Amino acid sequence: MSTVTTTASGEPALATAPARPRLDWRLRFGVLSLIWGFSFLFIKVGTEGYAPFQVTLGRLVFGTAVLAVAMAVKRQRLPRGARTWGHLTVAAFLLNALPFSLFAYAELTIPSTLAGICNATSPLWGMVLSLVALSEDRPTRVRFAGLGLGFIGVLTVLGAWEGFHGLDVTGTLMALLASLSYPIGWIYVRRTLAGTGDSHLATTGAQLLLATVQLAVVTPLFTSFPAHFALVPLLAIAALGALGTGLAVLVQYGLVAEVGPTTAQMVTYFIPVIAAAAGVALLGESLRWSTPVGAVIVLAGAALTQAKQRPRKNTTD
Repeated sequence: MSTVTTTASGEPALATAPARPRLDWRLRFGVLSLIWGFSFLFIKVGTEGYAPFQVTLGRLVFGTAVLAVAMAVKRQRLPRGARTWGHLTVAAFLLNALPFSLFAYAELTIPSTLAGICNATSPLWGMVLSLVALSEDRPTRVRFAGLGLGFIGVLTVLGAWEGFHGLDVTGTLMALLASLSYPIGWIYVRRTLAGTGDSHLATTGAQLLLATVQLAVVTPLFTSFPAHFALVPLLAIAALGALGTGLAVLVQYGLVAEVGPTTAQMVTYFIPVIAAAAGVALLGESLRWSTPVGAVIVLAGAALTQAKQRPRKNTTD
């Protein structure tokens, strides 16, 4: 793996594209949007029968199993080297164990619609962090405008002019911290795991395996073994892991390899729309006017923060 890009979820991805899939990339883009949009509904349903750490552990177990099968089919091995595994341990915490757990705890007290919208703030946090951590990522006026617009959207969603009335502050902060954890992890991966020589599938499989181990250690310390296994929440957790974590990673990688990371990252802007629609239609969650309006502002700001700087024209003769 001589040339590496970074996917929308922060994973290192091969720049060389695999054989062209039979299914058109637009259809796979739509499927990925649906899977990740419904993930917040699956989390909410899962927490109705199991503790948040148990939801996260189950999610990681099912997601890791999907990638293990994919690795077996493609005959790929896990990465080697203590240094690589050390960096993967940190990446697993920042990109999987921590944000997955925070979202699960957040949805104990906030609707899945709000969690999905909070997730859309990741590009905003990412721009702020990249200005400090990535010297090659130069700010522009458009991106700064997008940053300001995005956070105005966040305040609109939260109803700042009403003094955040009726808002669970703790749950909302957890969801926002989860969204912040992703760009921190992306930057860490970009700095430490690019060019390791391991395939995207092997790296992601190892990362999810390590995150599973982390949750397997933590979960028994803070939760008790379920007295009974609620079927519907268990099915939601299985879907969350197998689809929202395992299959989604594979689909995302295929999109990045075929159409590039910029186009693949556009899925971020569809996730809150689908999450809100699913929460209202299937869970009966309420939706104030400020929520969709603020979400549109957040997405517009996030889109501007991702705008690329145009190369300056050479004015010399």
